[in-house]
Order: sequence, then structure tokens, then C-alpha cells
Amino acid sequence: MDDTRNTADGTRNTTDGTRNTTDDTTGTLDEALERLHSSGPERNGWLSNHGPMAVEALVRHGQAPAVHRWLDHYSHKLEDMPDPATRVTAQNWHEALGDPRRIADWTAYFERETAERPWRDVLTEWWPRLLPGIAAGATHPVIRVGHCVRTLLTGEATAPRITELAHGLGYWAARHQPLPALAPLAPAPTAAPAPTAAAALDAVPPVPEQEGGIRDRLAQLTAFPVWPQRFTDDPDEARARLVELVRAATHRFATHGHGEPIMLVHAATAPNAVLRTLPALPRALWVPSLGAAWAASAAVTAAYSPAGPAPYAPANASADELFARAAAHGDDHTIKFTDTALDVGDATALAAALRSIELNPPAL
Repeated sequence: MDDTRNTADGTRNTTDGTRNTTDDTTGTLDEALERLHSSGPERNGWLSNHGPMAVEALVRHGQAPAVHRWLDHYSHKLEDMPDPATRVTAQNWHEALGDPRRIADWTAYFERETAERPWRDVLTEWWPRLLPGIAAGATHPVIRVGHCVRTLLTGEATAPRITELAHGLGYWAARHQPLPALAPLAPAPTAAPAPTAAAALDAVPPVPEQEGGIRDRLAQLTAFPVWPQRFTDDPDEARARLVELVRAATHRFATHGHGEPIMLVHAATAPNAVLRTLPALPRALWVPSLGAAWAASAAVTAAYSPAGPAPYAPANASADELFARAAAHGDDHTIKFTDTALDVGDATALAAALRSIELNPPAL
């Protein structure tokens, strides 16, 4: 089995110590992003355009030859970028935050910002502004940003990749959605606080009405378990806890993904997007990033978890074999979740990736 782990800059270490940055030298990723940037980030009202995230994962894992064919199949789901309304500026951005009618305005704003300043400076300025709205668009905007930042950190900062960051940040700003005010969920008198991320996810109470879309479900949230147990102001400890959270949420899909296999992938892919972004951010932002990632993962868990676990089988396949299966399967969520599972890289994570291939309907 290919034993891989997240590293501090978002690349992956393999068992022989080499680093897999998989920067695309074929130009396929940039071609695909250019195809996608004429489209808006949503369709059918507010369903997300997963194209940029999926093609980045495909290229990263050696599936560049399949990218344009995948896009050809996916293109019927794309809609044009909405028309602009009113220009977003440094003076009026507060009133435009969270207004989905301003998607084109926000995208244009970030295109200007990233053209005039280094992309890391733009990201650093806006990350703390956007982080409270991490639930925006069912967490897809932060996931899109995480895929883009990974590419910028491990490869060349080409014009299509910078534009992709502008699109991701613009989508997040337009769909900015803070969670309801949440109280800490006190443990039962005889129970100890959850000692691990896995235990904390198990302790997340489901929302009362398990019906409707994610916005209806998130509106029912009232409290989460307190995790980590001890508040930390140490960036390195915060990152370690974030790695733990991504692992726990990925593992949990193996046993609980049957509850809602499309939506529950985000309990892992959203915090992993935050983890991928940390190396591009000042260390002072790592602790609040952990808090937001926990809120996002717990919110998705509360909204969609089933009543109980189900058995799963081991993958009995290498990481490369599993990703090739995900690529052939074609479902965008399956591709992205398998990408995250390979970041975690252990046997349970690979089994979870196989579970996503089994549970989600194929798209090709």
C-alpha cells in the first residue's frame, strides 16, 4: 500500500521519501481552468460547479489525459457567469458580503486584486474575513480555494491559476454564510469530554429534521461538542489537530458515508481544504482556521449522519489504483474525496475512498 501523509506545504510524502508535487507540465490544468472560467460557480440556483476542483485533483494524480474528456461530459452542468450588478470596492465590500446576486461583481473584484498584488497578500487579507462564513455554498467555496492554493504552492503561479483563486474567493464572498450562534455542548455528567476528533464527531448530535437542503439543516444547529479539549494558541498544535480532524472525518465516511454519500464527503474535504491553505497563511491565522474547520466538519456531520455505522471492506488496492478507479467512475465528489483520502493515506482512508466509489452514482 502507498503510505502517504500530508506535509506542511501541502505536498505528499511517499514511502521512499520522495515528494509528489505533480505540477502539470503538459498545460492541461491551465487549459481546463480557462475552459471553466467562462462559467459561473453555480447552476440551477445554487448547486456548485465542481469542475475546477475535480480537474485539479485529476491532474495532480496523473490523470491529465482524462481531463478534457471529463470536462466534455461535465459541461452540460455548467452555466454562464451571471451578469455583473454593482462594482465591489474597498469601500462597499461589507454590504456586498454574502449577496449571491453579486457573484460576478465579487469575482471581478478579486481578479483586480490578484492582478495588482501578490496572491498570498490577497489571500491573507481576506481569509479571516471569509472564514466565519466557511459554510458558504455547502463548503464548496473553501474547498475550491484549497485546491487552487495547493496548486499555487506546489507549481507555477500561471495566469489561469491566479484567476482560479479570484473565482474561488469571489464565490466564497458572494455566498458567505455564518453558522447560527452555537453553544458548547456539555458532556453528560458521567461522561468525559471527547478526547479525539473521532470521538467528537461521534458525539455531534444530528439536526432534528433530517429533510430539505443543507441550508435548512444548518439553520437547525444549536450546539457542538467542544473540541479540541484544550484551547491552543500554538499554530503547530492547531495544525496537528487539523490533521487529526481530516483523518477522523475521512475514516468516518467508511462507516457512516451511507447516510448521504454525496454530502458527507464535505465533512472531510472542507477541513482538508483549510489544511492545504495553512502554508500560504501567516501562522497567526492557523488557530482560528482550526476552529472554523471543526465547525464546518461538525455542521456537515450533524446535517447528514445516519443513525448508525455500517460495515466496510478493506480497499486491497494501492492509492494509484484507487484514484484511477475514481477517475474512471467520474463523479466529481468521489474524485475530490478520494483525493483527500490519499492525503490521509492509511488503510482506513483508502477503504473510505473505495466506499465513496461504491456509494456514489458513476458519472462516466
